[in-house]
Amino acid sequence: MSIKTHNVSELNLDEYHQGTKSHLLIEVIDNNLGFPLRIPIIVIKGKAGPVVGITAAVHGNEINGIPVIHKLIEKIDPKKINGTIVAIPVFNIPGFDRGQREFQEGTDLNHIMPGKRWGNTPQAYTYALINKIIKKFDNLIDLHTASEGRINTLYVRADMTQHITAKMAYLQKPQIIVHNPASDHTLRGAAMELNIPAITVEIGNPQRFQSKYINKSVRGLKDVLAYLKITKNTTSKNESAPIICKKSYWLFSDRGGLLTVFPQITDYIKKGEKIAEVKDIFGNVLTEYLMPEDGIVIGKSVNPVGQTGSRILHLGVLAEDTDNYIHFAQHDSDPDSLEPL
Repeated sequence: MSIKTHNVSELNLDEYHQGTKSHLLIEVIDNNLGFPLRIPIIVIKGKAGPVVGITAAVHGNEINGIPVIHKLIEKIDPKKINGTIVAIPVFNIPGFDRGQREFQEGTDLNHIMPGKRWGNTPQAYTYALINKIIKKFDNLIDLHTASEGRINTLYVRADMTQHITAKMAYLQKPQIIVHNPASDHTLRGAAMELNIPAITVEIGNPQRFQSKYINKSVRGLKDVLAYLKITKNTTSKNESAPIICKKSYWLFSDRGGLLTVFPQITDYIKKGEKIAEVKDIFGNVLTEYLMPEDGIVIGKSVNPVGQTGSRILHLGVLAEDTDNYIHFAQHDSDPDSLEPL
C-alpha cells in the first residue's frame, strides 16, 4: 500500500503518531517562480526514544545511499521500534536533477555547512536543511560514494577519539575507517558541532546501484540502530576488523595526458613503489609517480584522461599504536559485545 505524501513547511516530529510511517515534502527555499523547492523525507516513528537521521545524495550523483535507505526502511515495523528514524533519500535536489555532484550553480554543498540564513542560494539551502531537519536528530549517518571518474572502497569517516562515533563506525563494518575530526564544513562536521554524533559512510562508486555495497551497508545500519536502542535485533556477524587510518589525502598529477593508475583499491603499497604514469597522445611516457609513504589505497581515479592536477589515488596512512583512537574487539553480531580494547 502506498503512503500519502504530505507537503509541510518544517519537520515537527510531535505531529506524527507512534507506530506510523510518513512521507513528507518539506519546503527548503523558493524557486525562480516564487514556489517552494521541497525535499523528500521519510519519518518512521516508534515509541519514545532517540531520533536517528540518515541522509543520502548530498552530492547529487552519489546515489548508492538511496536504495540503502529504501531497503532499510521497508523492513522496519514502526510499531516495534523505540525512537524515530528520519531518512532523506536525496539531500541535494538540484544536483540530483542534473545528475551532478554539485548544487545547481556548481557549489559543493559538503564544503559550506552549516550555510547562512542570508547567504547565497546554496548557503541558504543548507542553512534551511540544518535548521529545519538536522537539528532534530540525536545521531546522524550520512551516505556518500566516490565522485565521477573515481572508485571507492566501502569506508567510513569518523572521529575515532569519540566513543559513540567510533562504535558507529565499527558497526558499519567497513573495509577502512579514516579518523577525521569533524570541523570541516561538511554535513557530518555541522552535526558534530551541534553535539550530534555523526559518521560518513562512503559506499562504492557514483551514478550506479551496487548491490554488494548496498546490502552490506544496510546490514551495518541495522546494527547501528540496534546499538542506539532503536531496534532490538541485529542481522549480521562481524567480519575482519577494519583497517584504521590516522589520515588520508589525494595524490595529484603534475602533468596532463593519459593516466594509468596501477594499484587496486584496498592494496597496501610501500613507499617508493610505482603507482601511476602519464603518457602523451603519441604514447610517450611523460612522467611516473611513486608512493610518497606506506599506505593503503582507499580510492582511485578510473578516468584515463586528465589535465595537470588530476587526481591519482586516495592514500590512507595507517594508524599507529600510539594514536589515541578507540578500538573495539569484534566477536559476534551483538553490538553490545563491541567493547573498547
